[in-house]
Amino acid sequence: MIVAATVCPHPPLLVPEVARGAAPEVAALLDACDGAVGALLACAPTQVVVVTAGAPGCWGVAAGGSLRGYGVDVHAGGASEELSLGLTLGAWLLDRAGWQGSRSYTTAAPDTSGRTALLVMADGSARRSEKAPGYLDPRAEGFDSTVAAALATGDADALVELDLDLAEELLATGAPTLALLGSVSKGADITARLRCETAPFGVGYWVADWVMTG
Repeated sequence: MIVAATVCPHPPLLVPEVARGAAPEVAALLDACDGAVGALLACAPTQVVVVTAGAPGCWGVAAGGSLRGYGVDVHAGGASEELSLGLTLGAWLLDRAGWQGSRSYTTAAPDTSGRTALLVMADGSARRSEKAPGYLDPRAEGFDSTVAAALATGDADALVELDLDLAEELLATGAPTLALLGSVSKGADITARLRCETAPFGVGYWVADWVMTG
């Protein structure tokens, strides 16, 4: 049973050692992530599953990841260094929050046995400005706003119905994971909170948390 879900972005700049005085928006983004993860863990889950996009795979509590590729000696999760960036950032947020309980990582449908909390690592469009990684696409802001509205209202159906072809054109890499969140949340009574919606550096990010019953 899924009791809660939190959506966070996974830019490397979320980590202070990488950011090194980057824009104030990044510090505010991290504060929002900390709050959302805290709300997730406050629901007393028996396990946390970190979910992100990527080639299908599942990893257990021993899995970990590193940010050495970004010039810093930061490790998260278990002893190994096999997790992708999104999963590594999820592990780092859980470590930062002091989570000592069961955890796993997946890029597929999550195991929802017991009281499961999902930490969904998902970025929006990377085409929000002329300086964005994918340059400006006028459709990008509207797409990200649609996701923000769904996260703010707990609209699982809207996430399921996201246009994944458009998302691919907009370099919104988190869209498939958000659609998966919608799919596993359908029918639940959701209390939703959108904590942050921003697009520093031309990439859309959201931070939200859902508490679910039913």
